[in-house]
Amino acid sequence: MRSTPILLLIIVLISTIYGNNVTQNYTPIVMWHGMGDSCCFPFSLGSIKKLLERSLENKVYVTSLEIGGSYVRDYESGYFIHPDKQLQDACNQIANNKILSNGFNAIGFSQGSQFLRALVQRCPAAKVKNLISLGGQHQGVYGLPNCPSLTTKSCEYFREMLNYAAYTGWVQKRLVQATYWHDPMNENLYKSKSTFLAEINNERKINQKYIDRLQKLENFVMVKFWNDTIVQPVDTQWFGFYKPGSDSETLTMEESDIYTKDRLGLKKMKEDGKIKFIAVEGNHLQIKNDWFIANIIDVYLKN
Repeated sequence: MRSTPILLLIIVLISTIYGNNVTQNYTPIVMWHGMGDSCCFPFSLGSIKKLLERSLENKVYVTSLEIGGSYVRDYESGYFIHPDKQLQDACNQIANNKILSNGFNAIGFSQGSQFLRALVQRCPAAKVKNLISLGGQHQGVYGLPNCPSLTTKSCEYFREMLNYAAYTGWVQKRLVQATYWHDPMNENLYKSKSTFLAEINNERKINQKYIDRLQKLENFVMVKFWNDTIVQPVDTQWFGFYKPGSDSETLTMEESDIYTKDRLGLKKMKEDGKIKFIAVEGNHLQIKNDWFIANIIDVYLKN
C-alpha cells in the first residue's frame, strides 16, 4: 500500500512532462517528422516542440507522432513502414487523444508533410485547422538527395537504377521513398504502380472525400526551400513538378493536371485564399528560429 503515493507521483510527473495538464489558450499542435528523424530527438523535433511551447507562453499542447510505439521503430518507419500503415497508426493516435478532439494545427517536416495531408484526407478524426508543410513532396520526387555532389553521369545512373526498381511490388511494399517516387518520363507506370502518392493525389480515380476534407482546412501553407539539395524538384514543395515527358522542365501547381483537372479541389482552395506559398533561403529544413516564429507561429498558430 505504501507504493500507492509514489505511483501517483510518477503519474503526475509523466503527465507534466508530456504536457497533458497544459492550460491551453491556443489550438493544439501535432507534428510529423521526416526521413532519417524521429518524433522526439532533442536536437530536432524536440527542440521545435520547446520553441513552440515557449513562443506560445506554455499555453499550448504540442505532440509529435511516434509511429510504431517506440523511438527505434519510429525512426525505422521513415524508411521501411508503408505510409498506409503509418497513417492508420497516426489516425488511431489522433482518435484516442481527447485533447485533439476539437481540432488541431499540423506541421509536417519533409515527407511528414505529405503524410499529414493524407491524414487530413483519410482520417475523419483528424480535424486539422492549419496544415503547414515544410519542404513537403506533394507531387513526389524524381532525384537523389544531394545529387549535385555526384557527377552528372553518376546521378543519372543511380536515378535510372532506382527508377527501374521503384515500381516493383516488393520495393513499393518495403521502401517508403519508392511510394512517392514520381517518374515524369513514364506517367502511366507511376499512376498504375504507385501504392501511395498516386492514390492520395486522386490520379487514378477521384475520391470525393479527399476533396471535401481538404476544403475544411483554414490554411494549407507550403514552405519551399530555395537552396534545397535534398528534394528534387524543389517545385514539388509548392505542389508543382516536372512536365510529363521531361526531367528538366517544371510546371507550377496551377499548370499541373492535379490542378487543371481539379483532382483535389485545389482550385477552390486557392480561390478561397486557403493556399499559401512561402519561400525561404537555405537548404532542406534549414530554418532560423526568428523566421519560424515570425512567419509560421505568429501568423498561423496563435489561434
